Amino acid sequence: MFERFKHHHHHHPHMRGEHHHHHRGGPGARAGRAFDAGAMRYVVLALIAEKPRHGYEIIKELEQRVGGGYAPSPGAIYPLLAMLDEMGHVSVTADGNKKLHTITPEGQAYLDENKAMVDALMARLSTPRAGGGDDLRAVMHELKHVVIERGRDPAAPAERLAAIAAILRRAGEEIGKLA
Repeated sequence: MFERFKHHHHHHPHMRGEHHHHHRGGPGARAGRAFDAGAMRYVVLALIAEKPRHGYEIIKELEQRVGGGYAPSPGAIYPLLAMLDEMGHVSVTADGNKKLHTITPEGQAYLDENKAMVDALMARLSTPRAGGGDDLRAVMHELKHVVIERGRDPAAPAERLAAIAAILRRAGEEIGKLA
């Protein structure tokens, strides 16, 4: 009787251990799909090898290098950083309320063993995108990040939140008036 329901599984997004991937469509969204989870491990480790970094810095650096059309989600980066720590490829030190990730000798050896792949992935990261000019998607992402960063601060005064809302309304009105 319930045979047709046998293969249906419903997972709640907040269950521990579940991984949910959200992909945005549209032009430029595929830039991020160039890196599967395995490739992303090399890219993130290579960025940390350049200099110790916080998770947020890694997200911003990837967004900047890809040209702003793609930013990995915190839900992709932070579990990857935890995995690199568990593997012994990075060490983590507290830096205020953030975690600073530094490559370990084991992590550097892993990069060195996979140098050809790492070099190819990093070259793909820095390839300039066609079109040039301001990438509206990148500018919108920058705006979104600064609004979230300045607006989500629990210590933010109500005046700051009102000012952010007013600025966004003015920007919307000005854009609406464009020919």
